[in-house]
Amino acid sequence: MTATATKPAPPARHARGRQRPRHNREMWVLMLPALVPVVLFSVGPLLYGIGLAFTDAEAGRNHETTFVGLANFVDLLGDDDFWSSMRIGLIWSVTVTVLQFLASLGLALLLNQKLFLRGLARVLAVVPWAMPPVVIGLMWRLVYHPDAGIVNSTLGTDINWLADFSWALPAIIVMGIWSGMPQTTVVLLAGLQNVPKELYEAGAMDGAGTWRKFWSITLPQLRPIIVTITSLDFVWNVNQFSLVYVLTQGGPGGQTRLPMLFAYEEAFRYGFFGYAAALGVSIVIVVLALLGVYLWRQLREAS
Repeated sequence: MTATATKPAPPARHARGRQRPRHNREMWVLMLPALVPVVLFSVGPLLYGIGLAFTDAEAGRNHETTFVGLANFVDLLGDDDFWSSMRIGLIWSVTVTVLQFLASLGLALLLNQKLFLRGLARVLAVVPWAMPPVVIGLMWRLVYHPDAGIVNSTLGTDINWLADFSWALPAIIVMGIWSGMPQTTVVLLAGLQNVPKELYEAGAMDGAGTWRKFWSITLPQLRPIIVTITSLDFVWNVNQFSLVYVLTQGGPGGQTRLPMLFAYEEAFRYGFFGYAAALGVSIVIVVLALLGVYLWRQLREAS
Protein backbone atom coordinates (compact mmCIF):
# COMPACT_ATOMS: atom_id res chain seq x y z
CA MET A 1 0.00 0.00 0.00
CA THR A 2 1.56 3.26 -1.08
CA ALA A 3 1.02 6.60 0.52
CA THR A 4 0.44 9.57 -1.70
CA ALA A 5 1.57 13.04 -0.72
CA THR A 6 -1.09 15.68 -0.59
CA LYS A 7 -0.51 19.28 -1.63
CA PRO A 8 -2.08 22.29 0.04
CA ALA A 9 -5.30 23.23 -1.61
CA PRO A 10 -4.86 26.28 -3.88
CA PRO A 11 -8.23 27.76 -2.92
CA ALA A 12 -7.05 28.23 0.67
CA ARG A 13 -4.03 30.22 -0.52
CA HIS A 14 -6.21 32.33 -2.73
CA ALA A 15 -8.63 32.87 0.14
CA ARG A 16 -5.82 34.29 2.28
CA GLY A 17 -4.83 36.53 -0.61
CA ARG A 18 -8.38 37.82 -0.86
CA GLN A 19 -8.49 38.59 2.86
CA ARG A 20 -5.44 40.90 2.76
CA PRO A 21 -7.08 43.80 0.83
CA ARG A 22 -10.04 43.60 3.17
CA HIS A 23 -7.68 43.83 6.17
CA ASN A 24 -6.00 46.88 4.63
CA ARG A 25 -9.36 48.55 4.06
CA GLU A 26 -10.32 47.97 7.69
CA MET A 27 -6.99 49.43 8.83
CA TRP A 28 -7.53 52.61 6.83
CA VAL A 29 -11.11 52.92 8.08
CA LEU A 30 -9.90 52.71 11.68
CA MET A 31 -7.14 55.26 11.01
CA LEU A 32 -9.44 57.70 9.24
CA PRO A 33 -10.70 59.55 12.38
CA ALA A 34 -7.09 60.30 13.33
CA LEU A 35 -5.95 61.19 9.80
CA VAL A 36 -8.73 63.69 9.07
CA PRO A 37 -7.67 66.22 11.78
CA VAL A 38 -4.02 65.83 10.75
CA VAL A 39 -4.85 66.63 7.13
CA LEU A 40 -7.19 69.48 8.00
CA PHE A 41 -5.05 71.21 10.62
CA SER A 42 -1.49 70.28 9.58
CA VAL A 43 -1.10 69.22 5.97
CA GLY A 44 -3.77 71.58 4.64
CA PRO A 45 -2.38 74.79 6.20
CA LEU A 46 1.15 73.73 5.28
CA LEU A 47 0.27 73.39 1.60
CA TYR A 48 -1.72 76.61 1.69
CA GLY A 49 1.20 78.47 3.26
CA ILE A 50 3.61 77.16 0.62
CA GLY A 51 1.24 78.29 -2.13
CA LEU A 52 0.81 81.68 -0.44
CA ALA A 53 4.58 82.22 -0.52
CA PHE A 54 4.42 82.56 -4.32
CA THR A 55 1.78 85.30 -4.27
CA ASP A 56 1.59 88.96 -3.28
CA ALA A 57 -1.20 88.35 -0.75
CA GLU A 58 -1.74 91.32 1.55
CA ALA A 59 -4.26 92.40 4.15
CA GLY A 60 -7.28 94.32 2.88
CA ARG A 61 -10.44 93.47 1.03
CA ASN A 62 -9.69 95.47 -2.11
CA HIS A 63 -6.34 93.79 -2.81
CA GLU A 64 -6.37 91.22 -5.59
CA THR A 65 -3.91 88.40 -4.95
CA THR A 66 -1.73 87.48 -7.92
CA PHE A 67 0.98 84.92 -8.57
CA VAL A 68 4.47 86.47 -8.37
CA GLY A 69 6.68 83.39 -8.57
CA LEU A 70 9.96 83.71 -6.70
CA ALA A 71 9.70 87.48 -6.20
CA ASN A 72 9.15 87.17 -2.42
CA PHE A 73 12.19 84.95 -2.04
CA VAL A 74 14.31 87.36 -4.09
CA ASP A 75 13.18 90.21 -1.84
CA LEU A 76 14.16 88.16 1.21
CA LEU A 77 17.70 87.76 -0.07
CA GLY A 78 18.08 91.53 -0.10
CA ASP A 79 16.31 92.18 3.21
CA ASP A 80 18.80 93.06 5.96
CA ASP A 81 16.13 92.51 8.63
CA PHE A 82 15.64 88.96 7.38
CA TRP A 83 19.34 88.12 7.62
CA SER A 84 19.54 89.76 11.04
CA SER A 85 16.64 87.67 12.34
CA MET A 86 18.18 84.51 10.87
CA ARG A 87 21.50 85.26 12.55
CA ILE A 88 19.81 85.88 15.89
CA GLY A 89 17.64 82.80 15.41
CA LEU A 90 20.62 80.55 14.75
CA ILE A 91 22.50 81.93 17.76
CA TRP A 92 19.43 81.39 19.91
CA SER A 93 18.63 77.90 18.57
CA VAL A 94 22.14 76.46 18.64
CA THR A 95 23.07 77.95 22.01
CA VAL A 96 19.83 76.95 23.73
CA THR A 97 19.89 73.46 22.23
CA VAL A 98 23.50 72.74 23.24
CA LEU A 99 23.36 74.23 26.74
CA GLN A 100 19.92 72.77 27.35
CA PHE A 101 21.20 69.31 26.46
CA LEU A 102 24.25 69.60 28.72
CA ALA A 103 22.20 70.87 31.66
CA SER A 104 19.52 68.23 31.09
CA LEU A 105 22.10 65.44 30.87
CA GLY A 106 23.63 66.52 34.17
CA LEU A 107 20.21 66.69 35.81
CA ALA A 108 19.20 63.31 34.38
CA LEU A 109 22.40 61.71 35.72
CA LEU A 110 21.66 63.22 39.13
CA LEU A 111 18.04 62.08 39.17
CA ASN A 112 19.14 58.59 38.15
CA GLN A 113 21.04 58.20 41.42
CA LYS A 114 19.56 56.89 44.65
CA LEU A 115 18.79 60.27 46.20
CA PHE A 116 16.70 61.14 49.22
CA LEU A 117 13.19 62.07 48.03
CA ARG A 118 14.16 61.16 44.47
CA GLY A 119 10.52 60.86 43.42
CA LEU A 120 9.76 64.40 44.60
CA ALA A 121 12.86 65.72 42.86
CA ARG A 122 11.76 64.14 39.58
CA VAL A 123 8.32 65.71 39.89
CA LEU A 124 9.80 69.16 40.57
CA ALA A 125 12.14 68.78 37.58
CA VAL A 126 9.20 68.63 35.17
CA VAL A 127 7.23 71.53 36.67
CA PRO A 128 8.30 74.03 33.94
CA TRP A 129 6.98 71.59 31.35
CA ALA A 130 3.47 71.91 32.80
CA MET A 131 3.52 75.71 32.78
CA PRO A 132 1.99 77.59 29.80
CA PRO A 133 4.54 79.64 27.79
CA VAL A 134 2.75 82.89 28.62
CA VAL A 135 3.05 82.17 32.35
CA ILE A 136 6.75 81.36 31.94
CA GLY A 137 7.31 84.60 30.05
CA LEU A 138 5.53 86.70 32.68
CA MET A 139 7.42 84.95 35.47
CA TRP A 140 10.78 85.67 33.85
CA ARG A 141 9.80 89.30 33.30
CA LEU A 142 9.53 89.52 37.08
CA VAL A 143 12.84 87.67 37.50
CA TYR A 144 14.58 90.19 35.22
CA HIS A 145 12.76 93.26 36.60
CA PRO A 146 15.35 96.05 36.96
CA ASP A 147 14.10 97.17 40.38
CA ALA A 148 12.49 94.18 42.09
CA GLY A 149 13.91 91.26 40.09
CA ILE A 150 15.68 88.42 41.83
CA VAL A 151 18.62 88.58 39.41
CA ASN A 152 19.59 92.14 40.25
CA SER A 153 18.89 91.55 43.93
CA THR A 154 21.19 88.51 43.96
CA LEU A 155 23.99 90.01 41.87
CA GLY A 156 23.74 93.48 43.38
CA THR A 157 23.35 95.09 39.93
CA ASP A 158 20.84 97.49 38.40
CA ILE A 159 20.86 96.20 34.80
CA ASN A 160 17.66 96.37 32.77
CA TRP A 161 18.26 92.93 31.33
CA LEU A 162 15.44 92.88 28.78
CA ALA A 163 16.09 96.42 27.50
CA ASP A 164 19.88 96.31 27.33
CA PHE A 165 21.32 95.74 23.84
CA SER A 166 24.13 93.58 25.21
CA TRP A 167 22.20 91.48 27.73
CA ALA A 168 18.74 90.98 26.17
CA LEU A 169 19.71 87.98 24.01
CA PRO A 170 21.70 86.19 26.76
CA ALA A 171 18.77 86.81 29.11
CA ILE A 172 16.22 85.10 26.88
CA ILE A 173 18.70 82.29 26.19
CA VAL A 174 18.82 81.51 29.92
CA MET A 175 15.03 81.53 30.00
CA GLY A 176 14.90 79.22 26.96
CA ILE A 177 17.29 76.74 28.58
CA TRP A 178 15.26 76.64 31.79
CA SER A 179 11.90 76.23 30.05
CA GLY A 180 13.09 73.49 27.68
CA MET A 181 15.03 71.36 30.15
CA PRO A 182 12.15 69.21 31.51
CA GLN A 183 11.28 67.30 28.33
CA THR A 184 14.96 66.74 27.49
CA THR A 185 15.66 65.58 31.04
CA VAL A 186 12.75 63.15 31.02
CA VAL A 187 13.85 61.59 27.71
CA LEU A 188 17.48 61.25 28.82
CA LEU A 189 16.46 59.86 32.20
CA ALA A 190 14.35 57.22 30.48
CA GLY A 191 17.35 56.34 28.32
CA LEU A 192 19.63 56.06 31.36
CA GLN A 193 17.22 53.67 33.05
CA ASN A 194 17.29 51.40 29.99
CA VAL A 195 21.08 51.03 29.92
CA PRO A 196 21.83 47.40 30.93
CA LYS A 197 23.44 47.22 34.34
CA GLU A 198 25.54 44.30 33.15
CA LEU A 199 27.60 46.72 31.07
CA TYR A 200 28.54 48.76 34.14
CA GLU A 201 29.33 45.57 36.06
CA ALA A 202 31.57 44.38 33.23
CA GLY A 203 33.26 47.79 33.12
CA ALA A 204 33.88 47.67 36.87
CA MET A 205 35.46 44.24 36.53
CA ASP A 206 37.79 45.68 33.87
CA GLY A 207 38.81 48.44 36.27
CA ALA A 208 36.88 51.28 34.60
CA GLY A 209 36.22 54.30 36.77
CA THR A 210 33.20 56.61 36.79
CA TRP A 211 34.34 58.79 33.89
CA ARG A 212 35.44 55.80 31.85
CA LYS A 213 32.02 54.19 32.29
CA PHE A 214 30.35 57.46 31.30
CA TRP A 215 32.35 57.92 28.09
CA SER A 216 32.51 54.27 27.04
CA ILE A 217 29.12 52.97 28.17
CA THR A 218 26.60 55.69 28.98
CA LEU A 219 27.13 58.03 26.03
CA PRO A 220 27.28 55.29 23.36
CA GLN A 221 24.11 53.73 24.75
CA LEU A 222 22.37 57.13 24.75
CA ARG A 223 23.57 58.10 21.27
CA PRO A 224 20.29 57.38 19.39
CA ILE A 225 18.29 59.22 22.05
CA ILE A 226 20.72 62.17 22.03
CA VAL A 227 20.48 62.53 18.25
CA THR A 228 16.68 62.40 18.37
CA ILE A 229 16.09 64.79 21.27
CA THR A 230 18.66 67.37 20.14
CA SER A 231 17.13 67.37 16.66
CA LEU A 232 13.66 67.91 18.09
CA ASP A 233 14.92 70.59 20.50
CA PHE A 234 16.58 72.44 17.62
CA VAL A 235 13.34 72.44 15.60
CA TRP A 236 11.32 73.58 18.62
CA ASN A 237 13.78 76.36 19.38
CA VAL A 238 13.81 77.61 15.79
CA ASN A 239 10.01 77.79 15.89
CA GLN A 240 9.95 79.52 19.27
CA PHE A 241 7.61 82.48 19.40
CA SER A 242 5.42 82.83 22.48
CA LEU A 243 8.14 82.89 25.15
CA VAL A 244 10.23 85.57 23.47
CA TYR A 245 7.20 87.57 22.38
CA VAL A 246 5.88 87.81 25.93
CA LEU A 247 9.33 88.62 27.28
CA THR A 248 10.73 91.19 24.82
CA GLN A 249 8.50 91.29 21.69
CA GLY A 250 11.73 91.19 19.70
CA GLY A 251 13.33 94.22 21.35
CA PRO A 252 15.33 96.15 22.14
CA GLY A 253 15.94 97.35 18.61
CA GLY A 254 15.40 93.90 17.12
CA GLN A 255 18.15 92.29 19.23
CA THR A 256 15.87 89.39 20.15
CA ARG A 257 13.73 89.28 17.02
CA LEU A 258 13.72 85.61 16.13
CA PRO A 259 12.63 84.51 12.63
CA MET A 260 9.15 83.58 13.86
CA LEU A 261 8.75 87.04 15.39
CA PHE A 262 9.86 88.62 12.13
CA ALA A 263 7.33 86.53 10.20
CA TYR A 264 4.60 87.47 12.69
CA GLU A 265 5.34 91.18 12.30
CA GLU A 266 5.35 91.00 8.51
CA ALA A 267 2.03 89.13 8.45
CA PHE A 268 -0.04 90.63 11.25
CA ARG A 269 1.52 94.04 11.83
CA TYR A 270 2.20 95.07 8.24
CA GLY A 271 -0.20 92.73 6.43
CA PHE A 272 2.29 91.20 3.97
CA PHE A 273 0.97 87.64 4.07
CA GLY A 274 2.76 86.42 0.95
CA TYR A 275 6.09 87.79 2.12
CA ALA A 276 5.63 86.26 5.59
CA ALA A 277 4.74 82.90 4.04
CA ALA A 278 7.92 83.03 1.95
CA LEU A 279 9.85 83.74 5.12
CA GLY A 280 8.29 80.69 6.77
CA VAL A 281 9.15 78.46 3.81
CA SER A 282 12.73 79.76 3.88
CA ILE A 283 13.03 78.93 7.57
CA VAL A 284 11.81 75.39 6.91
CA ILE A 285 14.39 74.96 4.13
CA VAL A 286 17.22 76.23 6.35
CA VAL A 287 16.17 73.99 9.27
CA LEU A 288 15.90 70.92 7.05
CA ALA A 289 19.33 71.63 5.54
CA LEU A 290 20.99 72.03 8.94
CA LEU A 291 19.27 68.95 10.34
CA GLY A 292 20.23 66.98 7.26
CA VAL A 293 23.92 67.84 7.71
CA TYR A 294 23.75 67.08 11.44
CA LEU A 295 22.01 63.72 11.01
CA TRP A 296 24.29 62.75 8.12
CA ARG A 297 27.37 63.38 10.26
CA GLN A 298 25.89 61.45 13.17
CA LEU A 299 25.01 58.48 10.99
CA ARG A 300 28.43 58.57 9.35
CA GLU A 301 30.17 58.52 12.74
CA ALA A 302 27.89 55.74 13.97
CA SER A 303 28.65 53.58 10.92
